[in-house]
Amino acid sequence: MTAKASRHAKSESRWGYLMVAPTVIGLLVLNIYPFLDTIKLSFSKTRPFGLYELRGLENYIEMFASPEFWRANLNTIYFCILTVPLGIFLALVVAVMLNAKIKGRTFFRAVFFLPMVVAPAAVAMVWKWMFNTEYGIINTLLAHKINWITDPNIVMVACAIVAVWSAIGYDAVLLLSGLQNISKSYYEAASLDGATKLQQFFHITLPMVSPTLFVVLIMRLMSSIKVYDLIYMLVEESNPALNNAQSLMYLFYRESFVTGNRGLGSSVVIWTVALIGLVTVVQFWGQKKWVNYEV
Repeated sequence: MTAKASRHAKSESRWGYLMVAPTVIGLLVLNIYPFLDTIKLSFSKTRPFGLYELRGLENYIEMFASPEFWRANLNTIYFCILTVPLGIFLALVVAVMLNAKIKGRTFFRAVFFLPMVVAPAAVAMVWKWMFNTEYGIINTLLAHKINWITDPNIVMVACAIVAVWSAIGYDAVLLLSGLQNISKSYYEAASLDGATKLQQFFHITLPMVSPTLFVVLIMRLMSSIKVYDLIYMLVEESNPALNNAQSLMYLFYRESFVTGNRGLGSSVVIWTVALIGLVTVVQFWGQKKWVNYEV
């Protein structure tokens, strides 16, 4: 009986490894190997026909000495400041509203989630027309001509508006799932004790939804640090405000595929990964002070 059970366990193990094999192989081929290759390229000088030559820290020295690199860092940080706090706040407000007993709740959930399933190229194209200085609907409503995309002082604000609009539905759905896991008994007990809706929100809703809020915060911050496609589609190469909108990933694209300096572009990627890792570690360290995992 023991030998039969052992053979059955081994058979189940083999089937388990077989089932996870496609995911593991995909992870190795599409994620691990490219990342290791990027690390190698960051210490190399690329040559024609895919050849490269090891140069040590030369690319990193050039990168840290470049004013354009530091400008891209500031732009990325500025973009995070504009999008993360406001985006999470609006997503939480939307989630609370969608969690309330209102008519057409399912319809509104679908409407708010819709921007997330629309192609980024389509989103950028529509917003680019809306931001048009001469014919855009935003300037028409404001009755004032504002150069949303070409003004270096506000181009990042325009990009942040589109980013928040695109992500608010997805974040709201995640927060809504956290809100629905909160037991109604907490609110009933608080109501019997005379707590107002506002007091219930700050003392029950926020602490109980904080684990989900923490996940959303990590995801949104990581997404903002590595932003590329949105800015690329809104701000073209000939735009005079490009230097004020160029993120770290946009700089990587230009160095790797426009100027052909893939070694320096790889260095920018490694720096971005390190920055994301540092921010994530700080978040996990700080979450002990405000995230409540007790049910």
